[in-house]
Amino acid sequence: MRSRIAGGAAACGAALCLLAPAPAPAAIVPQQSIRGVALGMDVAAVRAELGSPDRFRFVRHEILGRVREWRYGLTRVTFNSTRLDAQVIAVETRSRKERTARGVGVGSRRETVRRRVPGVRCLVEFSYDHCFVGAWRPGQVVTDFAIDRRGRVSRVVLGRVID
Repeated sequence: MRSRIAGGAAACGAALCLLAPAPAPAAIVPQQSIRGVALGMDVAAVRAELGSPDRFRFVRHEILGRVREWRYGLTRVTFNSTRLDAQVIAVETRSRKERTARGVGVGSRRETVRRRVPGVRCLVEFSYDHCFVGAWRPGQVVTDFAIDRRGRVSRVVLGRVID
């Protein structure tokens, strides 16, 4: 065992081994978070995780009424109300930078999503092509990979099913 460790260090050179970057943490964790933002986090927790949003606005949600929406580049965080104690109900990204631990994200092929995301199902429903993890039932969490006409992921959404 000792010779393997020593051999490995000698093979890359001590200085190079120390400078090698650690693998980046996954920005998309299906059923848990996107960019470190999880469902149920409040406004203060999101600000602590990502800082001040690039843009913010209050929008009309078809079920909840007026809600708070924050944007961080190509990532959007939606809260369940406009209040300061509002909680995250959805996180969406269109950024190619955000990836799962196995490299799946915007731009990935449908087949790659199928192979690399555990428990995923891929369907075309009402002309909406997508792969998802979770159940489309009220109260359940779903991670949805929208597939465009070219067969590639166009956005990833983590959200709680409301109705």
